[in-house]
This record gives sequence, structure tokens and C-alpha cells, in this order.
Amino acid sequence: MGREKPSGIGDAAKIRASEVRAQKHDRRDAALILKLLMEGRFPRIWTPSGQEKDLRQLLIHRYKLVRIRAQVKTELQHLAMNQGVTRKRKLWSKAGEKVLRELPLKPWASRRREDLFKVRGMLDEQIAPLDQAAAEAAEKNEKARLLMTQPGVGPITSLAFVLTMGDVSRFQRGKQVASYLGLIPREYSSGGKQRLGSISKQGNRFLRMLLVEAAQGAVRCDPGFRNEYLHRCHTKAKGVAKVAAARKLAIRLYWMLRTNTGYPEVVRVESSSRVPLVSAS
Repeated sequence: MGREKPSGIGDAAKIRASEVRAQKHDRRDAALILKLLMEGRFPRIWTPSGQEKDLRQLLIHRYKLVRIRAQVKTELQHLAMNQGVTRKRKLWSKAGEKVLRELPLKPWASRRREDLFKVRGMLDEQIAPLDQAAAEAAEKNEKARLLMTQPGVGPITSLAFVLTMGDVSRFQRGKQVASYLGLIPREYSSGGKQRLGSISKQGNRFLRMLLVEAAQGAVRCDPGFRNEYLHRCHTKAKGVAKVAAARKLAIRLYWMLRTNTGYPEVVRVESSSRVPLVSAS
């Protein structure tokens, strides 16, 4: 494979910062861009390749279908609850589904139950090959395989992280990654007082959602994540603790890619202040 050509798309914020004058003028802006190009200082942004864009479509298409399936299952839950059956997740076991299918319902409620089960079956058939395709794509991707060594991170999250973040060397530190993904709180500080609000939610919403879900898996499987999460739950709301775990996971995945270090070695590196995360070169 040949080396990819750098993107010709410029970073508008950095280009604007290169100009001292605050006035916008098309001719001056064009001259500034030409000057930056001639001096080799034109700030380019990372853009995914055509293949990476297509893999993104695979993940997004799967995500949309999964959301529809979740809505269908919610409707079936409501039918069960209206009949006094409250089994939560156990409703989707074989025994739970048998109870749901055998509930005595009025004709149109019964028709609704039947149609919802048919729709769920159709969605299961469509999602299954997408799951397999995503798993195969992640297995072929060296970076995604590295991220999957982290407990709680599967093929969907690892592949989405690689395709969204691209060249991680463009980020100097983990805080920039958290900011890029909208996992840091908004700040309204003034007069020496720091006021933090909810997270900014800027950046890729799909990846942010996957990280929150994967963080819950990491809390169950990774002792360090679990201890930190439980400690934060004592002083903060559970939702805040979940977002904090997702932020920690995003930063860890970034350093795994940046240093090409898998789990559990990356945990040892994190816990030792004497071990540099990035070698000086």
C-alpha cells in the first residue's frame, strides 16, 4: 500500500488564528492561505479514507437497527407490564418469552404482540450479519485488536474508536481526546470561582454512547475501573460516575493507540509516574 496523501482540507480555527487582524476579507484570507501553503505551515485536518468512511456506514447502519429493535422490545415490555408481568431483562429469557407469548390478551393487543415479535425477528436477521461483518473488520484491523485487549471493549467500540479518532498523534494529551468527544464538563468560571456544568456533548455522539456502554463492561471486568466507579458513586450521581468512567476509558484507549501498548501493560504504565507514556524521540 502506498502512503496516503495528506488531506487538503484546512483547519479553519487554526487558519483564522494565524491572522492578527480580526476583519474578514476574502482576498486577504486567500492571501493568508497561500502564504501558509508556501511556507509549509498550512494546518490540515485529518479526514478518513474512502474505506474508513464505508466502515463507518456499517457501524451506523447497525446502530440504527439496534435502536429500532430496542424500541420494539420496549413496546413488548409495556404489553407485559399492562398484564402485571414485570420481569425486566428476564423477560427475554426463554421462560420469560414463553410467558409473554401465552399472556391472555384482547384481539388487537394480541395482534400487536404478534406483529412486534415478527418485527423483532426480522431485525435480528438483519443485525446478525452486520455484527459478524463488524467483528471481522475489527479482527483485521491491528489497532482495533489492540483496543479489544481492554476488558469491556468489543469489536464495535474498538472499530468505532479507531475510525473516529484516526491518527491519534494529532492529540497531545488525553484531555484533548476527552474534549474532542464531548466528555468534559462545560465551564462557567468567573471572579476566581470555578463553575462546572454538564458535559459539552460536542463531537461524535455515536462513539460517546458506545464508550458509556463499554465503560459499564469495564466496571464489571476491570478492578481498577470498578473501584474508581464505586468510589465516585458515593459522592456523585450514578450518571456522573458513568460519564467519568467513559472519559477514563476514552483516555486509556487513546494512550493504548499512542504508545501501542495493550492491556494489562497499559495499567502498569498509568500507575507508575516514573514510566513515560510517550518515549522522547
